[in-house]
Amino acid sequence: MEEQFHYVFGPVPSRRLGRSLGIDLIPFKTCTYDCIYCQLGQTTAKTVERKTYVPVNVVLDEVKRRLERGPRPDYITLSGSGEPTLHSEIGEAIQGIKAITEIPLAVLTNGSLLWMEDVRKALLNADLVVPSLDAGTSKAFRHINRPHEAIDFDRMVDGLVAFSQEYSGELWLEIFFVEGINDTDEEISHMVDLSKRIKPNRIQLNTVTRPPAEDMSQPLGKEKLEQIAKRFDPQAEVIADIAPEMTDTQRGCMDDILAMVRRRPCTLEDISEAFSLNPSDVVKYLHELERKGSIESKSVDGKTYFAANPHRNIPRDS
Repeated sequence: MEEQFHYVFGPVPSRRLGRSLGIDLIPFKTCTYDCIYCQLGQTTAKTVERKTYVPVNVVLDEVKRRLERGPRPDYITLSGSGEPTLHSEIGEAIQGIKAITEIPLAVLTNGSLLWMEDVRKALLNADLVVPSLDAGTSKAFRHINRPHEAIDFDRMVDGLVAFSQEYSGELWLEIFFVEGINDTDEEISHMVDLSKRIKPNRIQLNTVTRPPAEDMSQPLGKEKLEQIAKRFDPQAEVIADIAPEMTDTQRGCMDDILAMVRRRPCTLEDISEAFSLNPSDVVKYLHELERKGSIESKSVDGKTYFAANPHRNIPRDS
């Protein structure tokens, strides 16, 4: 009987971290933000309540069993389908993982709760922390990130600065650009100034490459991103569209997904539940299938459905 993993997924190829073993500490789309560009769709539970969303002891057991099975990942990553710092015991999870393995541990966070001292303290033992900064002004922040009402822009930025001063590990700052919203000269200038206060080891620029939560979210071209990158110090890296090669197992997953949507249109959640896949992984497979023209997406009553492209796929006999 195949082992079941509810909170650990992968290892999966990561454009930044090589082979990453992911850990999902938060339920699907439970977040402090409702970003207009989110590839997982709109936030269904917007909150700043920190609590034990999933049992840490079970997570640690899954990590141990997954590492024993192999293959060895390059990183263990706390990320997934919600904001990981909402878990009130994320510090205990980090310490527990570090006690199991010497594999470096990364935390991918939107950075919204770093103004809380206990959140900053909880992340100090991580080897790498990658927070986000998608705006230079409060107005753009409210537009692009649609934060919980308890999150103030200036306090969020102060949290990033405070964490940078307290943290001794690698700090990479990710900035996600959406055309016409946070790509004005003034907005970029403000973000450059804020990055100088935060002082990350790296600055990474990203843009829309997969179907976003809102159709208004349009990507910036690579040439413009590269021009923006030169304005930062240190010069930023453009990480958009850097897709690692998929394994045979992952290509098999894409084939299974394609076979499923040939039968009927499905949502991301439908596919995730059917194959016990993490939603973040499903998004990557769907994006690749759309890029190849094998599937198409349609929005119905606020939900996005994926179906086989009738012009590219000949229906198979069932």
